[in-house]
Amino acid sequence: MDRLKAMQTFVQIADQGSLTGAARVLDSSLPAVVRSLAALEAHLGVRLFHRTTRRNALTEEGRNYLQSAREVLAAADAADQALKREAREPAGQLTITAPVLFGHMYVSPAVTRFLQRHPQMRCSVLLHDRKVDLLEEGIDVGIRISPLEDSSLVAQTLGTIRTMVVASPAWLRQQGVPAHPRDLQGAECVRIHQSMVGDWTFREPGSGKPIRVQTDGRLSFNHIAPAVEACAAGMGFGMFLSYQVMPQVAQGRLQIVLQDFEAPPRPVSVIYPHARLMPARTRAFVDWMKQEFSGFAL
Repeated sequence: MDRLKAMQTFVQIADQGSLTGAARVLDSSLPAVVRSLAALEAHLGVRLFHRTTRRNALTEEGRNYLQSAREVLAAADAADQALKREAREPAGQLTITAPVLFGHMYVSPAVTRFLQRHPQMRCSVLLHDRKVDLLEEGIDVGIRISPLEDSSLVAQTLGTIRTMVVASPAWLRQQGVPAHPRDLQGAECVRIHQSMVGDWTFREPGSGKPIRVQTDGRLSFNHIAPAVEACAAGMGFGMFLSYQVMPQVAQGRLQIVLQDFEAPPRPVSVIYPHARLMPARTRAFVDWMKQEFSGFAL
């Protein structure tokens, strides 16, 4: 039994005073109205009407139930209308996560413009440089710079980002510009994790065969920004994602080297939990980010 439909039928019988009148208003057949009322009464275990040949009069239980039924139907209609309004104009709360620096440089400004466009929306932006579990942490949307591995999520590509090696012009004048990734062996390299030693991966032009070079250096950081600044200050070579160093490259403080040996670009994706019916606010934000990042490549 469709309880909401049965309640609607019951309310119309009470309002119209007859089964026939209810059938006419509901654009239904008389037998269907009779069956719906009988099923509702069987479910409740009470009679809702005193039936006569001329009119159906509410029982005491029917009068008590009528107001509750009206309230339930009104609440259901209000919920439907709210969702329809949201579909036309997104509203509600959205929680978004992104990497710290990329979020600061690109995601946060896009979210700001999204809120300016949709005044009924509220957004909470969480910037982390760790892999965030959207489902476990109750996050609606994430921006990720890597291929998607979790099959429970959906990813839509926004653009691509290169992985590049840079150094200061002064450092390159002193040490020379490397012609091959192997030239980095034994050179000062600034690291982006706690280990002072590690491998950097490149690709052989043409064949795409991976080239792994063990690098070393006296300086490492657990955050990107100071590592970039150290490279700009002449402390050695650094491997970064393109967006992390493009401002310094544009200013002439850093120079890109070994471009022909760069690994394939990484995808930048907007990710969200897999769902057949995506909330309108989530869909609106995903569409917004695809528009904001159209043609994005660094």
